[in-house]
This record gives sequence, structure tokens and C-alpha cells, in this order.
Amino acid sequence: MSKFKGYELWSGALNRAKYIVAPMVDQSELAWRMLSRKYGAELCYTPMLHAAVFRRDPNYRKDNLVVCPEDRPLIVQFCANDPAILLEAAKMVAPYCDAVDLNLGCPQIIAKKGHYGAFLQDEWDLISRMVGLLHRDLSVPVTCKIRVFEEVEKTVQYAKMLEKSGCQLLTVHGRTRDQRGMKMGLASWEHVRAVRESVSIPVFANGNIQYHGDVERCLTATGVDGVMAAEGNLFNPALFSGEQPPCWRVSEEYLQLVRTHPCPISFVRGHLFKIWFHVMKQPEFHCFRERMGVARSLETMEEITGEMKALLLARLSEEELKSEFTLDAIPYWRCQPYIRPIPPLSEAQSIAHKRSRSISGGEGEPDSAELAAMITKRQKNKRDALKKENKVGNPTTPNKKQWITCANCKGNPKGLKCVHNLCKVCCRIKCRTERLDCPGHRFTSKHQLTDAHEPNAKETELGTEQLHTVSSVSS
Repeated sequence: MSKFKGYELWSGALNRAKYIVAPMVDQSELAWRMLSRKYGAELCYTPMLHAAVFRRDPNYRKDNLVVCPEDRPLIVQFCANDPAILLEAAKMVAPYCDAVDLNLGCPQIIAKKGHYGAFLQDEWDLISRMVGLLHRDLSVPVTCKIRVFEEVEKTVQYAKMLEKSGCQLLTVHGRTRDQRGMKMGLASWEHVRAVRESVSIPVFANGNIQYHGDVERCLTATGVDGVMAAEGNLFNPALFSGEQPPCWRVSEEYLQLVRTHPCPISFVRGHLFKIWFHVMKQPEFHCFRERMGVARSLETMEEITGEMKALLLARLSEEELKSEFTLDAIPYWRCQPYIRPIPPLSEAQSIAHKRSRSISGGEGEPDSAELAAMITKRQKNKRDALKKENKVGNPTTPNKKQWITCANCKGNPKGLKCVHNLCKVCCRIKCRTERLDCPGHRFTSKHQLTDAHEPNAKETELGTEQLHTVSSVSS
């Protein structure tokens, strides 16, 4: 049977999936995928797998490709930079998935060192050969996940190249390769919309998804076929259902799934830290974070979760547990996103958001540019104050080391343990001339008496001039 292409893939094998859980290293394992599916996720990706390691290491394959019959539809994602190796790895997973995805969006330093992810986006010939080979020789379709360029036009050309090479579904993360960590900022839905309007294959959008309402806004603003959530899903796996469930309920459900579908304890710890993030910020729960950080068994994780649940229920009244709330004031004990501080927009981003604003009509809820301005005004003021305080050349800068100079030459730094407050050269002259000891520089009078350590004529001449100053300082 011929494999699905384009919208046949989306409407057939993927069941017209609209709610998608992103591929996340060490986080989108089978237990988490099953929990997300329970709360409305319609398509899941495996964590990113390294094609070369997957091909050669049976233990890596056994540990990282864990599936079950209920875990469908499913897309397996690989990072790679060699077409032949990628094809071999992809053939191994083809029987267990509905498509194979090529990661062209990872912006982390490890991706730069390994020459994969977003650091391939300038090598269009290599990317085209990898996608084309999988399109021709793999039994399941090939898809791609990308990041955008600063220029909308270049992003569109990039997407068209991938479609021409054989990509059957494209996920567009609306951030550039440099937008990561403290520079993450907002994803540009304008770029995603431009790609959607320029290609004839299904397109998923990724970025800015923290609440269920963001999903609908993204679908409307970009016209994409589905929306992918990553960090928003980690803090609230019920995101696609529109719920903000209590932390303890989600934790217990996840831990039960880990019993059925085991995974490394480090994965469990990472998930629980995010689920309980806002609870652990409360002073009375700080100790639980420390305990969870050193826990080494699933039983210990279950015990800690039970204790936190008991403490919360003892503090909350029936009215609080049943009370209504708004997204502006979600109780800390309910699953909710972490609002990451947004850096100031660059000039190019500001122009892009203004264009997006003009297209949408400028009415209704604040757009991404307005949200960025509101959130970052205070952050910008703080950064400006820190820069002014710690600018280069400021003698009060706390990070700048202030050395104590030699008491004699006033140029070199003195030895930290020198008993004479001298640099090594001046201390050697003083000890040899006056038959003194300096434990800090390891000069002893016993060694000074030997011929081998007698000062030469040049040192003696120098010492005669310098030691008048040294002697007065020492005394």
C-alpha cells in the first residue's frame, strides 16, 4: 500500500489531529504521552532521538523507543546530519509509528556541537538530501519541525524547499534559532501564517501556547491545521482539555502510569518539579523540593506527593476547593503555566508584531507586541539599572577583583600568604639579603645560606636600592 501524502496523512493516519504534544528530550516519554492523551492530546511525538546512536546502540533503542498499542497516532523524531544514517534509523522505527520527523529546530548548544537541529537551517542542500531520501525509500511519510528566520520571505522559501524535497507535514516554531533561554521572547505567528499560506501540505504551529484559549487564538491567527504545545503541556498536561486540575491529582495519575510504563527516575523528577512548581514556591513547601531533588525511587516520589497533598488539603477549605477562578487568578495549587519573563523586542520583531496587529484589526485582547511591552517595561528598567551599576570600568563593580600590590615595587600583586607583604621577586631579594623566612613563598633561611641560593651581583645591586623601602615597610 502506498504511503500517505500531505493532507491524506493528516486526515487519515493522524485522524485530523489538532492538539499535539511536542517532542521533548527526557520529557515526552510514554507515560507522559499517555497522560496527555487522557486530557485531550490527539497526536504525540517521541522525544528527539539521535539517529547515529539509535542505529548502532541496541540499549539506546530499547531505552528510548518505548510504545504501546494505545499510543497512536505517533510520530518519531530524529536529529541527524547524514542521509544514509538517518534512513537506517528511520527504517527501524517505521513499524511502530505513523511518520518520522526530522528535527531542524533544536537551538541548544549541544545541537551546535553535534551539527544538527536548527544549526542545519543554512545547509539547504544537506537538508534536501535527507528529506528526499526518506521520502523515496521510507515506508512511512517524512515530516519536519523547523524554526523561522528573521525574514518572513526567507522562512517561506525554506518551507517551500522542504515541501519540494518531500516533506509531507511541517511544524513551524515561530522563534528564531537565537531565541532561547533568557532571549526566548514571543513566537511570531506572522511567520507561521505566511508559511501556512505558501505551502500545500498540513502545517502545525508551535510557540506561545500556555492556556487552552491560546490554542484557539493561534488557529484563528495563523490558519494552521494543528497546534503543538511543549512547555505549556509540561506545567499543565490538561492544557488541551481546558482544565486547570489540582496538582496532586495530575501527579498521582502520572505516577500510576509510570508504574505501568516505567521510565528513568530523572524523568519523573523533572515532571513533578514542573507540576508542583507554584506550590513549591510557597515557604512551607520549600523542604519538599529539596527532598524531591535527592529522591532515588518511585516509592519516595509517591510518598512526597502524598505528604504535599495532605498538607494542602489540611490548609484548604471546602469552599476554596470548589470555588470558581479566572485565568488571571488561578490558585497556586492548580496546574498552570510558568510565565517566563519576556525580553525587550528587537526592532525587527517590533515591526513584525505591528504588521500582525494591523492585519488583525487592532481590536479585542492585547496582541503579542502589547503583551511584551506590558510585561517587559519593569524588566527593562531593572536591566538598565544593573548595567549602569555594573558597567565596564566602574570601580565599584562587585565582580571585579581588587588586588593588593607589593609594598615595595607597587606594581606586582603581593603574594596572598607572604608574611612580608611583597611580590615573589621582592620577597626573594629580601629573604636572601636578610636571611629571613617566608612560608607563603616557601623561602627559608636554611636554603639562603647555600651557595646555590646566594643572590647574584645583579640581584644584590637591585636589593641594595629596594630594601631600604622594604625594611622601613616591614618594620
